[in-house]
Amino acid sequence: MIKGNYKMQEGNYLQVLSDDQCRRLVNAAMEVLERTGVTYLDDEAVEKMKKAGCYVDGKRVRIPFRLVEWALNSVPRKVSLSNSRTGKRVMEMEPGNAYFGTGSDTPNFIDPYTQERIRTSRKTVNMATKCIDALPNMDFVMSLGIVQDVHQLVYDRYQFEAMILNTSKPIVITAIDEPGYSDIIKMCEYIAGSEEELRRNPFLTLYAEPISPLQHPGDSARKLMLAAKKGLPVVYTPCIMAGGTVPATLAGAMANGLAESLSGLVLNQVTSEGSPFIMGGVFTVMDMQTTIFSYGAPEFDLMMAALADVANFLDLPMFGTCGCTDAKVVDEQALIEGALSILMTAQSGANLNHDVGYIEHGNTASLEYLTICDDLVGMARKIVSGIEVNEDTLALDVIDKVGPGGHFLAEEHTMEHFRKETWYPRFFVRQIYENWEADGSKTLFDKANEKVIDILENYEPEPLPKGAQQKIKEIISEAESKLNK
Repeated sequence: MIKGNYKMQEGNYLQVLSDDQCRRLVNAAMEVLERTGVTYLDDEAVEKMKKAGCYVDGKRVRIPFRLVEWALNSVPRKVSLSNSRTGKRVMEMEPGNAYFGTGSDTPNFIDPYTQERIRTSRKTVNMATKCIDALPNMDFVMSLGIVQDVHQLVYDRYQFEAMILNTSKPIVITAIDEPGYSDIIKMCEYIAGSEEELRRNPFLTLYAEPISPLQHPGDSARKLMLAAKKGLPVVYTPCIMAGGTVPATLAGAMANGLAESLSGLVLNQVTSEGSPFIMGGVFTVMDMQTTIFSYGAPEFDLMMAALADVANFLDLPMFGTCGCTDAKVVDEQALIEGALSILMTAQSGANLNHDVGYIEHGNTASLEYLTICDDLVGMARKIVSGIEVNEDTLALDVIDKVGPGGHFLAEEHTMEHFRKETWYPRFFVRQIYENWEADGSKTLFDKANEKVIDILENYEPEPLPKGAQQKIKEIISEAESKLNK
């Protein structure tokens, strides 16, 4: 079932699953956890789950219904993220609030100056973060690339450094392991002013993953527990591939993915009851013709919207995925797949929506694609906002005043409302042909590339507090020194 306008507030929303279907999916996931169980590849995690009342056989842990229900009742219903420079809360993840940002770990990057496909590095992450900070519809930052030009056991620290130097927006981080995550937390505590201040107004959240089907790697489990001990928000995101790592049926795939997410939630909550947790995932299919993890399949959009229904049903914040494509370049395919996923995500109500700017099914980042998608997010937000109907907007007195054959251009009512009522694109063309031709006959890609270059050469992000950059370098140097011991 798909229907619009299903919420009480004004707006144009999308619902794929009924409440009964959501209930059946959650119950199925809980049955998977109690009957089949999951593996936690960490001794501390297994011991915590055993003490909480799980049935343990080696690393295999079966979780009773009651424990999942307890975790769902203990977790906060809202997660807030702040500006790193001011400490002001700028993202409130609760029903109806959709935020957009990039993804993290692409190995390749399209150089905006040469259009060559190059390896990601500190330089590319600096470039990407600067663009994300400047784009008005990007609410949070992920690195849009792996830092590959440093020792790979400490690349996560350099990746965070590149982001925090170039943005004040909230950051979703990845970390290699628990020590890497711990070092990034130290950097954030220094920037925030104290451990307590970071916990009160966090400007970062960790992104960690299980491995499908039904496995929690040791590093993922330890990072989940550290987040709980520190009282910091964590995103735990199964990346399932229907027909490959989970069942081929969409319902079966979702039940498996939900079981992975809920078992992460339980570990997080038994470590520290009430710790902030964000459910979600990247739920898509294995394309059986190419074996890729598809970012442009309609089943991807459908399952992500359905997952938002489940998150709304559980009243939990959700990590969504959109603005991405299987296309290898920024072409018609890229724009169609990106636009559909952004609109469906905005309408579904997912909160923290990542991977905007991904092309080549997550292998490459394009700043031009990111910039175009930023406009698409603005368009989607306008569509979702719906139409306000009241005495003022009905404009009956103005209609009567102008009468038959008149016009509304000179009316004060028009001046008061046209900017609010009408969305204006920054890159999509609305000129008449002759004016477009006189302006250089620029394509959408041309205009996006010009904007990217302008940001890279002229935009300056807000600087870090005094001493913070040096402290970050010291923490990185200490981590590197341990590699030689």
